[in-house]
Amino acid sequence: MSDRIANAQLRGKVMSAEEAVQFINNGDKVGMSGFTGAGYPKALPTAIAERAKEAQAKGEEYKIDVFTGASTAPDCDGVMAEAGAINYRAPYQSDPSMRNAINAAEMKYQDIHLSHMGMLIQQGFFGQLDVAVVEAVRIKEDGAIIPSSAVGNNVEYLDSAKRIIIEINSWQSEDLEGMHDIWRMPLLPNRVPVPITSPGQRIGSPWIDIDVDKVVAVVETDAPDRNAPFKPADEVSEKIAGNFLDFLEGEVAAGRLTYDGYIMQSGVGNVPNAVMAGLLDSKFENIQAYTEVIQDGMIDLIDAGKMTVASATSFALSPEYAERMNDEAKRYRESIILRPQQISNHPEVIRRVGLIATNGMIEADIYGNINSTNVSGSRMMNGIGGSGDFTRNGYISSFISPSVAKGGAISAIVPFASHIDHTEHDVMVIITEYGYADLRGLAPRDRVKKMISIAHPDYRPLLEEYYERANKGKFHHTPHDLATAFSFHQNLAETGSMKG
Repeated sequence: MSDRIANAQLRGKVMSAEEAVQFINNGDKVGMSGFTGAGYPKALPTAIAERAKEAQAKGEEYKIDVFTGASTAPDCDGVMAEAGAINYRAPYQSDPSMRNAINAAEMKYQDIHLSHMGMLIQQGFFGQLDVAVVEAVRIKEDGAIIPSSAVGNNVEYLDSAKRIIIEINSWQSEDLEGMHDIWRMPLLPNRVPVPITSPGQRIGSPWIDIDVDKVVAVVETDAPDRNAPFKPADEVSEKIAGNFLDFLEGEVAAGRLTYDGYIMQSGVGNVPNAVMAGLLDSKFENIQAYTEVIQDGMIDLIDAGKMTVASATSFALSPEYAERMNDEAKRYRESIILRPQQISNHPEVIRRVGLIATNGMIEADIYGNINSTNVSGSRMMNGIGGSGDFTRNGYISSFISPSVAKGGAISAIVPFASHIDHTEHDVMVIITEYGYADLRGLAPRDRVKKMISIAHPDYRPLLEEYYERANKGKFHHTPHDLATAFSFHQNLAETGSMKG
């Protein structure tokens, strides 16, 4: 038995995942730890999948509703989706098998702002949460748990669930203890201001207090997080990073930013990671992050002395960097803070610290509306994640993307976004490898030229032709030709290319 379980009562609850799954019943609502492939349960999901398969073989139903922090991994979301074990899923996912099930209407999925999820659970909008399945580094003598590589919605799930199952993962470094900052948001009507005025401020405790009597099982694991590797930066991503830095330099020149006053938020992915790599050789110093995830690029900035503090709710590291974190967590916890996502993504704090938000997108239209979630308006990719939290409340909101995808068959700049997650009211700057479009202070028609200038050259004439047609209509505040507004998407569906 692991020496990481210091509470005598809970040492008596140690069992296998196959035994623990008896406490998760058909129809249960289950809150799971996990955020961007970190800190998710490693054993219970497979046990749930196997139980679902056994039930199906007998002609019985076994499906559960699953709530997480964000995406997990193939050995969590993937195995349960493949087994048909999930009825409903929220608030964010990225697993291919789960995505296929969602788009085939074999699973219900609700895309929810990440800052909202914990609150919705707390207020009981989904009904009673039956079970919380949470990964931890260790259990303290008093039963409190040390979270692992993600905090996510663990606090809300542990507080709200009738039953608790804890996975103690010995792969996770015990030196993560002290990195977390757990502060509970009081329930309505007793809300108070979140007492954070700067990214590096700690306001809570490094552990999560739980009701020990609710714990029905403790399962021991030693499996690693997903830790997907980042692709090496290519020419396009390096150009995007360069254009982003040019934008930051412009803000310095305009007196709206200083070289030692950059507070960043960054979405997950290869291009945002390339942006952080570009910051290594920039003039910016004493960079701070108030964001959702710690990526490889932030670790490099910390190691180089360029970043002084990074506040997030989770890691999203490559295998190499995850190993480094496990080896050197004691050093990194001096610079890194992991918080509940209801705090890391809280609009109040985002607005107060004045950060510059940078997120990815599927497409943007010529007026600055952004689609982050649905290809051609209907095919769900991953979800909105926390991009909405940061976009609406950041000091400056930016979106970055290559100008084309699928070898040029898909343009990231379209006449009319086929699905809108971030409206023109929230979007300030859009960046591709062809430059940046600063949309601040511009009426809709004045944005068009800038948006077309950052599109791929192959698509610029098509966008100009569309805008010319749109201007033949009766109304001219935001000109559209509804008969051809989705011609790019229709071409894609009919020919495999937006060019037609």
